[in-house]
Amino acid sequence: MTKYKPFYTLNSLLPISIMDRYLAMQLWPPFFFGVGAFTSVVLAIDSLFELLRKVVESGLPLTIALQVFLLKLPYVIVYAFPMSTLLATLMTYSRLSSESELIALRGCGVSVHRMVLTAVTLSLMVTGLTFVFNEHIAPVAKYQATQILEAALKSDKPIIAKQDNIFYPEYREVKQPDGTTSRILARLFYADRFDGTRMKGLTIIDRSEGGLNQIVVSESAEWNPSQNIWDFYNGTMYLVAPDRSYRNIVRFEQQKLELPRTPLSLAEKTRDYDEMNIAQAYEQLAIDRLSGDRQKIRKLEVRIQQKIAFPFVCVIFGLVGSVMGSIPQRTGRGTSFGISVIVIFSYYLLLSVCGALGQAGILSPFVGAWLPNFFGLTVGLYLLRRVTQR
Repeated sequence: MTKYKPFYTLNSLLPISIMDRYLAMQLWPPFFFGVGAFTSVVLAIDSLFELLRKVVESGLPLTIALQVFLLKLPYVIVYAFPMSTLLATLMTYSRLSSESELIALRGCGVSVHRMVLTAVTLSLMVTGLTFVFNEHIAPVAKYQATQILEAALKSDKPIIAKQDNIFYPEYREVKQPDGTTSRILARLFYADRFDGTRMKGLTIIDRSEGGLNQIVVSESAEWNPSQNIWDFYNGTMYLVAPDRSYRNIVRFEQQKLELPRTPLSLAEKTRDYDEMNIAQAYEQLAIDRLSGDRQKIRKLEVRIQQKIAFPFVCVIFGLVGSVMGSIPQRTGRGTSFGISVIVIFSYYLLLSVCGALGQAGILSPFVGAWLPNFFGLTVGLYLLRRVTQR
């Protein structure tokens, strides 16, 4: 047994021993094996069979199917990272325990905490990698996959999502007599529904002109791309004087108004929650809050917290796997894989239940997203305490 001699690198204040390097070399192979195995299984269940069905039934070209398949890889890899961390730590530490190597390390004075620290440190690295994939790679790739698949199945006809309660406010800065500036509403665009072509049931409040306000109520409206203006149909325009009295009322069958296209751009957004990064999700949350749809708002709030909390499950799994593997026992790779599947299933079941409770308003969005991590951390620390007392 090599003597435990920590040394210090120039770029780090943490001791890196021969034991750390040895454990790291033992952990990486099963980790990469787990990434490949779990990615293959999830892809086969989630995407492969569905793409093959589209190739056979809908005539989807094989090149397009392959492209979509590859673009969905980052999204699946994000979920494979935590599962592979658990498998790698549990398999490695179980093997070292069954071969009495961990017992030898403890005989040399190395504590269980110190042995587990190596796995937790590597799990932190995987946490950072998971965050990068989940934030910068997976959303973009999955959105591109959705667009390519829809374009191939619907030829040149774009897919536009129907939406209800479209709000779009505009603000302007106004200088006050005391020299300060305040932000006030300049224009408010509201539509009851967007059917994919036209806005229905519109109310526009325009306060962009300092001395005159106008209110437009219209049955429908559509964007005129050739002139970059809105065409409103069957409505009434109310002109309001600065003293809030009616100056004029105009009824029209068709009226052109120079308003920004932004409300239509917002209504045309078809990104799913999994196709947005955190910044885009917060932008969508600000829009959803204007609509007042509490269920939709809470769902997005929970999803944002879950997107932040999810990468840290790698640390939880690294702790739980290394502690469980450190328990003296005789387990093979098959047993380690089975235990990993049970732990993973239990975690994702708890994640789904807590997320649903958060969306229902029973738990706050923060608690609904982070409770599975807190529970896993508690279990890991409890197991660590039990192992150190042996």
